[in-house]
Amino acid sequence: MSNSIGLYIHIPFCKHKCPYCDFFSGNADENAFDNYVIELKDKIKYWSEKAKRDVATVYFGGGTPSVLGADRLCDILDFIKFNFNIQNNAEITVEVNPDSAKTIDFEKMYACGFNRISMGMQTAVEDELRLLGRIHSIDDAKTSVERAKSAGFNNISLDLMMGIPNQTIESLEKSISFCADCKVTHISSYILKIEENTPFYKVQNKLKLADDDMQAEMYLRAVEMLDSLGYKQYEISNFAKQGYESRHNTNYWRCGEYIGIGPSAHSFFEGKRFFYSRSMDDFNNNKLSFEGTGGDEEEFIMLSLRLKSGLNYSEFEEKFGYTLPSYIIKKAKEYEKYGYTNVTDKSISFTPKGFLVSNSIISELI
Repeated sequence: MSNSIGLYIHIPFCKHKCPYCDFFSGNADENAFDNYVIELKDKIKYWSEKAKRDVATVYFGGGTPSVLGADRLCDILDFIKFNFNIQNNAEITVEVNPDSAKTIDFEKMYACGFNRISMGMQTAVEDELRLLGRIHSIDDAKTSVERAKSAGFNNISLDLMMGIPNQTIESLEKSISFCADCKVTHISSYILKIEENTPFYKVQNKLKLADDDMQAEMYLRAVEMLDSLGYKQYEISNFAKQGYESRHNTNYWRCGEYIGIGPSAHSFFEGKRFFYSRSMDDFNNNKLSFEGTGGDEEEFIMLSLRLKSGLNYSEFEEKFGYTLPSYIIKKAKEYEKYGYTNVTDKSISFTPKGFLVSNSIISELI
């Protein structure tokens, strides 16, 4: 992505807060939506003057951006286009919920420039949806995908959760088959993590959660089945048809620079990492918190190893001006005999089995 940046826009609203969700979001009325759009535009203008760089990707996340409706979302995107230099082939993603997507004007959103949809489906099993507190049905998800396709969207991602209480290998396979039957181009499949300050955290002892062994079995089965259906793994939790990998997220994993606008949104720009706190007042006052520098060797190694392609020696040398220390390659090679790593004369990468224990291995490498 050369000298270009990514742009993340946080929409902190949801119709309904799911019991496992730790993102900064909540319910609000139409007046609050309109006021937030005003504040967003103010900060978009501020950052456009500060970051005079081409924008290669735009990502509207949340929360549930689709609760704003197509008119507001297009208004925000039009304002971004007016203030930033958006590349002609930019990837422009918006997250939608199958419930609000039932009625949203996909035609208008496609016409104003959105070209990628990321839909929070989570599972294709009704009982699992209810347990997760989701307010959509499986039919809603299918209808929403069909509506998006009819409007012109040919780049659609579905979220798929593993480790849901009471989930089985068979029910996971049913959800994967559903995604494939929808003929989407991308699937994000991740293991449920119980976060503090969520309703699930308070009742986790009462939930029938998958243990580590079952989580591992589900993950490896998902990787295998998705691959057989043409969804190639390119990152720990992400799978895509060829050419449909998320460019926005790949920029994160490549230590590319990006600006996040909205409460709780993080940025990496001009070598510094900073963020807006989880406070609407702080955001309205443009109050930033700084985390220090970013993009150093350790971070580059850690993020590169999230990718299936792994850590490329020549890319490391090109970025930092010296060869990757041999002890890192030697240490990574020790894990080959366990089936965790692939070490060649060009790169280090994890196997699907290795991804399950990647955090502990990476901590040893760096």
